[in-house]
Amino acid sequence: MSSLSKSAASESLSHQIEQLLHDLPSLEHGDLIQQALSTIVQLSRTDADRLDWKILSAALQDMGRAFELFHPYRHVRKISIFGSARIKPSSPTYQMAMDFARCVTLHGFMVITGGGPGIMQAGNEGAGTDKSFGLNIQLPFEQGSNPILEGGDKLVNFKYFFTRKLFFLRESDALALFPGGFGTQDEAFECLTLMQTGKSGLLPLVLLETPGDDYWQSWESYIKDQLLEAGLISADDLHLYTITDRVDAACEAIASFYRVYHSSRYVGPNLVLRLNQALSEEELDYLNANFSDILVRGKIAQMSALPQEADAVEISHLPRLVFEFNQRDLGRLYQMIRTINRLGATPPEKAHPEQK
Repeated sequence: MSSLSKSAASESLSHQIEQLLHDLPSLEHGDLIQQALSTIVQLSRTDADRLDWKILSAALQDMGRAFELFHPYRHVRKISIFGSARIKPSSPTYQMAMDFARCVTLHGFMVITGGGPGIMQAGNEGAGTDKSFGLNIQLPFEQGSNPILEGGDKLVNFKYFFTRKLFFLRESDALALFPGGFGTQDEAFECLTLMQTGKSGLLPLVLLETPGDDYWQSWESYIKDQLLEAGLISADDLHLYTITDRVDAACEAIASFYRVYHSSRYVGPNLVLRLNQALSEEELDYLNANFSDILVRGKIAQMSALPQEADAVEISHLPRLVFEFNQRDLGRLYQMIRTINRLGATPPEKAHPEQK
């Protein structure tokens, strides 16, 4: 870039920064924008080198493109599908991934994949272009975007795996894993780690294999023999996932997760579970009798929206379960959510059950 071009770019940036600082007090999230800018200013006063700045800049660009892509679809539930890029279209596993994606879109979900070939292409093919997203990663081999997404407006190319993983989990309301290599295993353990530690939203995870295959069954044997037997995980952690060789069972495991349970958030020390329908006094007593072990103190109470949830206007009418969760026994919490979904009458049919 010539010195003249650099000067013009600098002058334009200075104008944009001045305008932003002027508008900051009136912006909806001005305090957070100010915090982000302060972090950059602080870093500029350290000995950060050029590579540090390149990492920061590329990561921000990754996130900026993804935020822009998903914003119009933020109220639609989505499912991330993971699996090998090397699975051929002639494989039964490829067909199963297609059938699964088709099934979940009939339930009203959209599908997110890594945007590449193999299982990713099968997921996008089954869901169709209009209901597919692709979070591609720039690699020197193997990972071009698949023809279902190529040239479309729902494909993001990421430089970094960590920013790509962030959006798989941030945007997903369910996770489905098919057989794969190191990448798939990495994604499986990353998802389980975030679920086990409460660093992801509460969501269902299904592990699918074709009938007669034992990919996930043998994986679970390793989990039990090497992790559970040694006390490195708890038995309740096995409730974080479902293994199945049936597409209909996988779809039901996901759809039923949101049958009564809707969403959650923390308000101070309390976990708030929003429900699609209220529970009876008897059902609430049942939860308190069977899940008191996950409470720090007090009881599970049913109430209306809390004042701190004023920003969630669209779901302010939903009943809530409020309790002080110990933030440790996530496997037990998942058991409780599945129990909630089995309790009481089936909620009334909604036009868009997939809506958050």
